[in-house]
Amino acid sequence: MDREEIKQSRSMGDVVALYGLHPNRAGFICCPFHKEKTASLKIYKDSFYCFGCGASGDIFKFVERMEGVSFKDAFLLLGGDYPDKSKESNFARRMKQYHFEKQREMRQKEQAALDVKKQENGKKIDLYRDALKMAEPLSDAWCEAYNNYQLQLYEQCCLYGLETRW
Repeated sequence: MDREEIKQSRSMGDVVALYGLHPNRAGFICCPFHKEKTASLKIYKDSFYCFGCGASGDIFKFVERMEGVSFKDAFLLLGGDYPDKSKESNFARRMKQYHFEKQREMRQKEQAALDVKKQENGKKIDLYRDALKMAEPLSDAWCEAYNNYQLQLYEQCCLYGLETRW
């Protein structure tokens, strides 16, 4: 039952009677929320109000105060039930899992591609370093190898996420 169904099926008088409290002809009882000798808590059809301490509310608030529990527990004590969220959100849970797996798969593919790129770039760096060693310093071949070597080092820094100041 939901909140409104409980309110329609149980009156305030029914709930008070569950605690062994019986209103007089005028609908008053001694307030269970504070000490008193005269009846000051008025019971209405769907609510209550204490003229002594100011306590008021509906059947849920009455049960909350009598039992010292939260609204959720009072709701359950009065026969309420919460819908099974696992069935309602089954599709949403599957979609969330699907997106999580797709994202993980994409990250793995991106990491694999990045690893291949780093490996290829490392080979190019080694190639240009060897060309620098074999070429005559400041010759055209040496300058071209040096420029390509610097370019590959810069790309390698970018691949590893290193900050450069070049």
